Amino acid sequence: MSKVLVVTGSSRGIGAAIALLGAKEGYAVAVNYRSDREAAEALVRDIAGQGGRVVAICADVSTSAGAEKLFSEVDQALGPVSALVNNAGISGGKSPITEIDEDRLRRIFETNVFSAFYCSREAVKRMRGTGGGGSIVNVSSAAARHGGMPELAHYASTKAALDGMTIALAKELGQLGIRVNSLRPGVIVTDMHDEFGGAKLIESIAPTIPMGRPGTANEVAEAVLWLASERSSYVHGAVIDISGGR
Repeated sequence: MSKVLVVTGSSRGIGAAIALLGAKEGYAVAVNYRSDREAAEALVRDIAGQGGRVVAICADVSTSAGAEKLFSEVDQALGPVSALVNNAGISGGKSPITEIDEDRLRRIFETNVFSAFYCSREAVKRMRGTGGGGSIVNVSSAAARHGGMPELAHYASTKAALDGMTIALAKELGQLGIRVNSLRPGVIVTDMHDEFGGAKLIESIAPTIPMGRPGTANEVAEAVLWLASERSSYVHGAVIDISGGR
């Protein structure tokens, strides 16, 4: 039986790259999405066309019920989860602290942080039940360390919360054979930057990166799959930058 990989928010960008690489490495893959059904189904066709076992599941994992729905459908379609990648996230849009409001904070923390708690809860129930352990990878951000762009304190704060969760859960779950790690991408070429200027923004930041260039979604996916696999069997409670030195 193949191992099962669940990637939240994986219809596009970094999540899609993780799903694609996971399938190539032999995982049965659950592609989770909230609204972009067309992109999710296109990704499923791509993976299936390469011989992968894959299913797309619509579920809003920012809610407890949505996370329960996701994992119930994964159980039925693929079997118990072996690896979870908590990738679902939004930027929340720019807002100076003097204008931050309850709705914006609730939405970004529910999407970026609550979802990771809900999905980790469901994954651990299953990993513990099989007795085979498992791996959880939280996709954080280098913004957790350096604060990110101006007027995005709410975004940086959610990613810092993910890093704290990673370390705490590693202590809680280590004896169960469940590894928990966090990966902090820096400037990565995805459409998430489009709302802030897209390619022009990335070009303006690139000179500040010691490697002189932004990263790619595929480079992040390689790191995520390494953390999810037995190749990193003694890496636990780690928070790892993938930021080109920035």
